[in-house]
Amino acid sequence: MNTPMATAVREIRCGPRTLRLGERTLIMGILNVTPDSFAGDGLWTGMPGEADVEHVVACGRAMVADGAHILDVGGESTRPGAAPVSLDEELRRTIPVIARLAREVDVPISIDTYKAEVVRQAVAAGAGLVNDVSALRFDPAMGGVVAEVGVPLVLMHMKGTPRDMQRDPRYADVMGEIVDFLGERIAAAERAGIPRQRLIVDPGFGFGKTVVHNVEIMRRLGELRVLGCPVLIGPSRKTTIARLLGGLPATERVEGTAALVVLAIAAGVDIVRVHDVKPIARAARVADAVVRGLR
Repeated sequence: MNTPMATAVREIRCGPRTLRLGERTLIMGILNVTPDSFAGDGLWTGMPGEADVEHVVACGRAMVADGAHILDVGGESTRPGAAPVSLDEELRRTIPVIARLAREVDVPISIDTYKAEVVRQAVAAGAGLVNDVSALRFDPAMGGVVAEVGVPLVLMHMKGTPRDMQRDPRYADVMGEIVDFLGERIAAAERAGIPRQRLIVDPGFGFGKTVVHNVEIMRRLGELRVLGCPVLIGPSRKTTIARLLGGLPATERVEGTAALVVLAIAAGVDIVRVHDVKPIARAARVADAVVRGLR
């Protein structure tokens, strides 16, 4: 088993709110404001008026009550084979939700996007964190805008794009290549004016990886400590769990998700991104008591 990555407590500012990393594992609740999430949790139905916004905000409030420390709002599916969503549609889905949540919950709101203009408007609406699956690669303006708005940034590893990432992904050394990629993207972020202390890294579980690759990532999570950044991982409801458990549908993968989350906590991961907040928060609390010595 890997030894924990980091023990020192540090604070990271997310707009008007602060996250304390190192005390406990932080739970990032997923709010997919889409109709086509792979996990069966898409919250955007196209209902008229404010009905969709009300529904998503209610789900966000429930996640916070269940133990979420961060809410991650995304308006474009990044499931394998997903087609891009227009800028206008992504803004239409996400900005009203972020504006409401920023007023109604007392946790940081994250915007899950790779588009610079979505970041600009999301932060203006109240978002305090950016979660970019492209690690600043898809929109050349992204680095400058994130530097300008001054919020933390998650850099995720992905081989290819959502449309093609699962077409026969191959690695000579999966974790070695992830570490090299993330190191290069950290350097790119710093060149854009984003200080390292505002960066979080994510190995991209399930993004351009086979089951074998994902299992290897879990075994070697401790190797990410060389990057000197907090680590986030998102194994929630992923297809790897289904394959390991005989083909379970997405909504029946909570126990498999919990197993991966506990292993990640044992390796010292700082943030876990999940759909099923209540059971995962309970599992994390028990794991933290063992790993971090919580009472």
